[in-house]
Amino acid sequence: MHITGEAKLLRIFLGESDISHHIPVYEKIVTEARKYGLAGATVFKGIMGFGGTSRIHTTKILRLSEDLPLIIEIVDEEKKIDAFLPIVENIFEEANCGGLITIEKASIVKYVADKTKMVD
Repeated sequence: MHITGEAKLLRIFLGESDISHHIPVYEKIVTEARKYGLAGATVFKGIMGFGGTSRIHTTKILRLSEDLPLIIEIVDEEKKIDAFLPIVENIFEEANCGGLITIEKASIVKYVADKTKMVD
């Protein structure tokens, strides 16, 4: 796969304890992104944050949280991101969890898959 030029960055904010049918929501989203042939997905784990409830989640030892903030980032062509959005929204609905979804413009300078590590 080779992508260049204008693209979209899909950024999804959620908690690590968000579950849908016994599977973490972040795992379902990444797995679905792979199924839909998106260019790639990365999950980042935050050390501190808060969301709609304003409850602080942190890694500090005295307030150790089991629900740290996560961010999933997916970059691909606009049409592919737009087609994938309903899948993400459906996963959120099934999980009945909170979160935030944003889309930003992105310019891909270079994206080339490592052919030596390709998986079918």
